[in-house]
Amino acid sequence: MPETTELSRPVAAAPGASQSRAVFSRATALPLIFGVVAALPLAVAAQPGEGVRDTAFLLQLVVACYAGARLCAMVLAGQRRLIQGAFWLFCYLAMGVAPLAQSVLGREPTPVVGPRSDTVLATALVLLGMVAFDVGAMLARNRPALRGRKRAPARVDRWRLWLLVGFSLAASGVFVVQLGGPAVFFSSREEILLGLEEVTGGQVDQETGEAGNALLRGFGTVPVLLALLLLTRWLVTSRSARRSPSVLAAWTVVAVVNVIVNNPVSNPRYWFLTVLFSLLFTVFPRSPVMYRASLALGVIVALLIFPFADRYRYADDAANQTGSGSLLEPLAVKDYDQVGMFANHITFVDDGHHTYGGQLLGSVLFFVPRTLWEEKPVDSGVLVGEWMGTNNTNLSSPLWAELWLDFGPLGMTAGLLAVGYGAARADRRYVSRTLHDPSPGNVFAVVVPLIAGYSFILLRGSLLQATGRIVIVALCLALVTTFRDRPERRLW
Repeated sequence: MPETTELSRPVAAAPGASQSRAVFSRATALPLIFGVVAALPLAVAAQPGEGVRDTAFLLQLVVACYAGARLCAMVLAGQRRLIQGAFWLFCYLAMGVAPLAQSVLGREPTPVVGPRSDTVLATALVLLGMVAFDVGAMLARNRPALRGRKRAPARVDRWRLWLLVGFSLAASGVFVVQLGGPAVFFSSREEILLGLEEVTGGQVDQETGEAGNALLRGFGTVPVLLALLLLTRWLVTSRSARRSPSVLAAWTVVAVVNVIVNNPVSNPRYWFLTVLFSLLFTVFPRSPVMYRASLALGVIVALLIFPFADRYRYADDAANQTGSGSLLEPLAVKDYDQVGMFANHITFVDDGHHTYGGQLLGSVLFFVPRTLWEEKPVDSGVLVGEWMGTNNTNLSSPLWAELWLDFGPLGMTAGLLAVGYGAARADRRYVSRTLHDPSPGNVFAVVVPLIAGYSFILLRGSLLQATGRIVIVALCLALVTTFRDRPERRLW
């Protein structure tokens, strides 16, 4: 008979535990709300700078305070809301505090080519999109549970998991060997990009090279991450697995390979955030303390560490670091160009460039070669960057801008409302599945933390860049998932 997992045993609450948690919440709520909603935005707004305190500045202050209030609500919520928490963390930092600092300094990380009115409109639309997300989440929370026949839950098939582990190690091994060995993954992102160009022919054919880069890098990093998450879930929830030499050995090997191919030195920081968040929430699937600490500390890490981590992008990047000495300088770097690029998307559309859903279609059909589809859309950030005439077209295209580019104001509002609805539904199901179905093979308990981490990339954009890894994740999940209950193939 399969051993009962540790998390499936009912745990009696200690006397006074709920009361102590309530006291803890009351003790931390006011300082947290004051610091995030008022103190930090107002401190940024009060800093000296050359920026104009105009309508855009005031709207940006409102955006920062609104996103801060919603982030505090996520931190203090009684249930863990992983995807919604990641959304508000991104909004508070990338769409709120950082653009506010740029407005104070009067300096944009990426040139804004349109009039100031486009920046005002972009900021107002960011606020509108956040409200729409909130409305969608509220509709999802108030939706009654469906009654009727329950579908069989998605489970991880043990034999298929071993197949994924073998495939992921082989794919990552090819990735490492093709780039010249493990040492190159601890040098800089520049060395990785140069190695990918040499392997995939990017120096000869840019389009073929970019597709080859994405394919090689995607299969070299994504399957091994998913294998690590599934094995970690197995070990965390099963004492039998922790006593199994084969499971422990497999986890150790997969973890070492992840350190090589998914480390923060050779990978984009947003991808490393995906690795960090998904692994953290998989290791601590039922810890509200870890959930709250992750969101609260995420603000500090993003403000103090995230901007400086870009020194690993190029080998000699330390020589390229310049600044004015302002405390707000780290928030004026290119990582936080989302509001400015949204304004550029608005100017791009106003200039007569309407895509009418073409960009989204190009993201969905990213695998179609351009030889068969000559008018296949390019990356939205590249599209707008080339129109702007910038030398570096590796620019962000936040979800707000993607929806605006394709569907205009109504489509943007409806799209973010749908995103809020889907995020709240997924969070609600995640809590239910992890509490009432704590088995090692619970697929949903791994998928939601992965989506929460990857949402940083989806929100930053562009969608075309993010689609490839999503498809690889879907293929790997299809490989390991089963809806048939076979006792001999369960994770025990």
